[in-house]
Amino acid sequence: MPSLEQTCECGGSGELSAPRLRSDTPERAGLDPGEIRHLVEEFHALADGEHPWAAGAVVVVGRGPVIAVAEATGWAVRYASYDPEADAGVELPPEARVPMTVDTPFDLASLTKLFTAVAAVQQIERGTLGIDARVGAYLPDFRAAAAQGITVRELLTHTSGLRPELPLYDCADDEQRLEMLRSEVPIGVPGTYTYSDLNPLLLQQVLERITGRTLDVLVHDGITRPLGMTATGFGPCPGAAATEDQRRPWAKADRGMLRGVVHDENAWALGGVAGHAGLFSTAHDLAIFCRALLTGGAYGPARILGPDFVELLLTPPGLGFALDQRWFMGELAGRGAVGHTGFTGTSLVLDPATDTFVILLANTVHPRRRPSDSRPRAAVGTRVARAVRT
Repeated sequence: MPSLEQTCECGGSGELSAPRLRSDTPERAGLDPGEIRHLVEEFHALADGEHPWAAGAVVVVGRGPVIAVAEATGWAVRYASYDPEADAGVELPPEARVPMTVDTPFDLASLTKLFTAVAAVQQIERGTLGIDARVGAYLPDFRAAAAQGITVRELLTHTSGLRPELPLYDCADDEQRLEMLRSEVPIGVPGTYTYSDLNPLLLQQVLERITGRTLDVLVHDGITRPLGMTATGFGPCPGAAATEDQRRPWAKADRGMLRGVVHDENAWALGGVAGHAGLFSTAHDLAIFCRALLTGGAYGPARILGPDFVELLLTPPGLGFALDQRWFMGELAGRGAVGHTGFTGTSLVLDPATDTFVILLANTVHPRRRPSDSRPRAAVGTRVARAVRT
């Protein structure tokens, strides 16, 4: 198998370097300044008031190699705990709060799935993984998946029929967790879309089996290191934005106020490195990730994927990415954008048609998880779509 250094093509291949990101005005990015001004005003209002949409948030918007918006609002840490009787957060005194900055890392939650998908497509490009191969060919001990003939493509497109999740956090040890995954039988119709955390968890097992490397190493060596994403990695991440005061009965575990450790209970039970959750990152690092995909897999002198395999990743039905999701992409969805969201309040969108990307990171589960209003995300996507100058 080729080495990661060879396949990442970190210079020396004779190719021209892809332009790196730089900060400049909306006009230089080909974006309407009036729409961008309204976007920034609306964004800062998200953390206002006694019951804000989120304790804090960061937004980055770019087109081409230009970052036109990089703003932070609110607090990375605002609450000491959650008071169930008052159904409200217990405020920290002002001097104990931690302001949000554009460099604050976030628990990416399900945005981790995008990195797992890229790591899988890297193996497909190298020929070590077959996209239509059966999972049982790589994981014969995963009896249920093998018996049902689940394929790698079905894992990547959420069409395996596996249920959304399993209570791995209630298992006594890692062996019991693995046994639960090995014996899990699809409950849906194969080929029908059902979003499931189990798909990237099985994909993680496949990747680790065929490479002999853990997922955190694959992501670091194959994606974040060559791209220079120095603020991205699996936790712990002590300076991250706080998430939930995680206690039963509203949560699945009793862990208290979480900051810098993965929020997802299954990822936590698996040691913090999981195919579906566990990564921490900043908005700027995610902008690099988006930019690399928009330029056919290259950023600066590094290449993490060839253009044909980026196209495979992003073309409907997409591999790991969500398509035409107006509830968080707004009008960008109508332009053919792709993206994803995370349970903690994270989201990213990239639009190949206009070479545009949007990252909106928020700690909406601080201090307690609750249904999150999707309209702020969609409003940002709509503002950016209207700002694009053709």
